[in-house]
Amino acid sequence: MGWSMTALHANAVTVRFGGLTAVSDVTLRLDKGEVLGLIGPNGAGKTTLVNVLSGFQRPAAGSILVGETDCARLQRHDFAGAGIVRTFQAVRLFKGLTVSENVEVGYVAAGLGRFAARRRAKDILGELGLAEKADRLAAGLSYGEERRVGLARALAVNPRFLLLDEPAAGLAPAEADALRDVVGGVRAKYGCGVLVIEHNMAFVMTLCERIQVLDGGRTIAEGQPPEIRADQNVRRAYLGSTALQ
Repeated sequence: MGWSMTALHANAVTVRFGGLTAVSDVTLRLDKGEVLGLIGPNGAGKTTLVNVLSGFQRPAAGSILVGETDCARLQRHDFAGAGIVRTFQAVRLFKGLTVSENVEVGYVAAGLGRFAARRRAKDILGELGLAEKADRLAAGLSYGEERRVGLARALAVNPRFLLLDEPAAGLAPAEADALRDVVGGVRAKYGCGVLVIEHNMAFVMTLCERIQVLDGGRTIAEGQPPEIRADQNVRRAYLGSTALQ
C-alpha cells in the first residue's frame, strides 16, 4: 500500500529497552495542515514515540512512512530531508550569539548563503513576534521567547511535519496562550502538520483538532478534544475525574 506524501504515518511501532516495552504496536497519522496532540501520563511512551518519528530512536518493529519511504531505515540527519523536524523542551540556544544569528544558523545549515539567511531570519522573527529582539544576545531572552527562537530555527528547513516536545512547559498562562497563537499561525502560514506533546491541557485542547492518548506504551483513545474530555479511560489514566469540567 502506498502512503500519501502529505501524511506522516507511524505504523504498528514497537520500541523495547531490554526487557521493557516502552511503545507497543502504536499507529499514528499526522496530516499536513493539521495539529495533533499527543498526551498521556509520565512514562506513557510519548517522547519515545516522537524520538522514533524524528530518527533519534530505531523501532524494534513497525515503520515510519512518508510516501513510499520508510524513514525508520534512514539515518537521523536524513529525516529533515524527508520533511520531518522536531524541537526539544530544552532549546539550547547559542547564548553568546544574537537572536538573529541563532536563527541564521538554521538557514545556513539548510543551504542558504549568509546574506540570504540573515534576510530570512529577519522575516521569520517578525512573524513570530521577535523582531525587536533580533539584535539582542540570546542570553537575555525569557523562557517563552527562547521557545519561539527554537521554533524559528526549526522552520528554517521548511518542514512538512513539525514535532514539538512540550513547547509550553514552564510557561506562565499568558506566555502559553501567546505561544499557542504562534503555533496556530505557523500551521496556517506553512501548511505543515504539527504534532504537540504537552501536559498543559488548556494549550492542547484549544490548539489541536485531534488528540491521541498513550498509556503504558499503547494508544487508549483518539479523537477530537470534546471526545477526549469525555472518554472515561482517559480520565482514569490521565485527566482525572474532575478535569476540564
